Amino acid sequence: MRPAPQEHHLAARLGYFRPLGPANPACIRQSSSTASPATSATIPYARPAPPANDTAYPVTTPTDLLISTPDGLYCPEGNFHIDPWRAVELAVITHAHSDHISFGCGSYVCSAQCKGVLQERLGPSAPITGWQYGASESIGSVRISLHPAGHILGSAQVRVERAASTPGNRGETWVFSGDYKDKADPTCQGLEVVPCDVFISESTFGLPIYRWPDERAEMARISAWWKENAARGRTSIIFAYALGKAQRLLAGVDPSIGPIGVHGAVDRFNRAYRAAGVPLPPTAHAAGDEVARLRGAGLVIAPPSARGSPWVRKFAGAGGGLSAALASGWMSVRGGRRRSAVDRGFVVSDHADWPGLLSVIAATGAARVGVTHGYVGPLVRWLTESGRDAFAVPTRYTGERGEESETTLEPDSLDAAAPPGSSGEVAGEASGTAPGEPPAAPAAILPGAPSE
Repeated sequence: MRPAPQEHHLAARLGYFRPLGPANPACIRQSSSTASPATSATIPYARPAPPANDTAYPVTTPTDLLISTPDGLYCPEGNFHIDPWRAVELAVITHAHSDHISFGCGSYVCSAQCKGVLQERLGPSAPITGWQYGASESIGSVRISLHPAGHILGSAQVRVERAASTPGNRGETWVFSGDYKDKADPTCQGLEVVPCDVFISESTFGLPIYRWPDERAEMARISAWWKENAARGRTSIIFAYALGKAQRLLAGVDPSIGPIGVHGAVDRFNRAYRAAGVPLPPTAHAAGDEVARLRGAGLVIAPPSARGSPWVRKFAGAGGGLSAALASGWMSVRGGRRRSAVDRGFVVSDHADWPGLLSVIAATGAARVGVTHGYVGPLVRWLTESGRDAFAVPTRYTGERGEESETTLEPDSLDAAAPPGSSGEVAGEASGTAPGEPPAAPAAILPGAPSE
């Protein structure tokens, strides 16, 4: 969705219409796959309406290899959807965040590394097939492969290739990025740049104001904050999305400072990460007797939707109380911490920042670039002004804001949960919820942020 007018104007004033910068950061791996010459084929499918507030920009057309439909991005020649919005027969899933999956699909395909966390999300009976990164499979008349996206454990870009099999069809390669980041992350495989003819990129942080600080320095700041709180008898609670970011924080903080506890929603995915061989420091489910052990000296990691719940208030130390922080890319914007009602904000994101987006787009060598979920309008305009053929891709993904606000509950907080719509709303996907039950719709975490 296009950003609010004042943010769009801010981006213009800051000069996002600059030439593309240098590509290929050191932490990005270049794929050996090559793009194919562009082609056109007639696929009978009704052209979808452009996304709201982005009517000035072109969208996918019926002749494209991947097209926008009411169910999400669809490949007619392979008869599959990528990250569908509703239940479909075959869903190719880029990663296991809830805004990229739909419950009740006939079957699912994801990366082998993603299968464990996706199974945890969908339930043991969900029919999921895991593919190794880079393995090419035929579906219908196209070939498809998955490549590391660097977002979270098992996240993948989807490469779809139309072969040159008929007269006038010279072949074409599309890549759908899903969510990605170009920064190193010890909890998942790094981003691989995949050359292609058409690249569809996310744009969660598609404004030049979003530029991430050094990762190690930010983790050191978190550890220093925790250490200072422990010295004053305060419990440190940091809010971060339960899948991906919580594990990244665990891998980055100094575990020698004190005990570490996690919310039940984080604990379930910690188990999946450890089963996949990702090293994490010892943690305890922050409930029952563990609360007293953590109170006053420990670090507790919980999803942002737990803020204001009775469960959080249990950790207030007898003398020092507690200090709350939020780890998010939105914390790079002035006022983000205040609007999120926390004491500290740390800039940690599992998405590419503005320089990262431009660098990866340039590195793919794509002649056409689709832009989806996030600041679609500004990025499409920037790319167009830079001489690229850019278009908008309609989306219902919610990006980092949706990831952070996915609702979670500890079982002993159910009775005292705040009413829906209040600042303490935590109703929704509980750690005690039946496997496979879809979560409630996410709530906004930062007023004025885009609906990524």
